[in-house]
Amino acid sequence: MANLTIVLPFSSYERVDGVLKSEKNMKLIEAIIKPVKLQEVKIALQKIGIEEFMESPLICHGRQKGQAILYRGVEHMANFVEKVKLEIIAADDSVARIVEVIGNIAKTERMEDCRIFILPFVEAL
Repeated sequence: MANLTIVLPFSSYERVDGVLKSEKNMKLIEAIIKPVKLQEVKIALQKIGIEEFMESPLICHGRQKGQAILYRGVEHMANFVEKVKLEIIAADDSVARIVEVIGNIAKTERMEDCRIFILPFVEAL
């Protein structure tokens, strides 16, 4: 197995039998936001010391109806909306601050514009 370095923000960890284990309880924060808010959220996260996270493009289906697309002179209604998913692994004591930062920037009057999920994170291989 190749040597791999994984940085878990605000935590200390050690490798036990090829698995990274943390001394602190960890959480996985998943935030699904509008792409136009991404740069603002990234800057705010960097200001509080979160510089490493995963970012993935998403195509969502749901309450939002999407947008009209003109294709070969005919207007079609797209039933999807583009979003961005951020995944951050953080210690329990920093989760509230991270969620607050993301929520303050990405939330709008529409519930679908910013969704934040907090899941337990046990180990990384």
